[in-house]
Amino acid sequence: MTAPARDPGLQPERTRLAWRRTTLTATVVAVLAGKSALREGAGAAGHVAFALCCALWLGLLVVAHRRIRVLALGGRPAALTPAHASAAALCAVALAVCATALVL
Repeated sequence: MTAPARDPGLQPERTRLAWRRTTLTATVVAVLAGKSALREGAGAAGHVAFALCCALWLGLLVVAHRRIRVLALGGRPAALTPAHASAAALCAVALAVCATALVL
């Protein structure tokens, strides 16, 4: 038996858009964290937290853009590896924690 032809429909496009929304949200969080750290004179701890937010944002951006690029190629994309999924989730959660620490 041969596998039926795959009709991806709009699923890859929706997935690409979801990754773009995630990176946009992370960008807003990082910018607001930076504004909070630099505006209120949080001192050295605030600057370190802001630098950590920036590093986490870059990590999430790398994972998301790698996935967006794979989805844009068309065809059947490979499954997201557990390492990439874990990295994206860890970056998103850690970014939220750092930003919350800066705001509070």
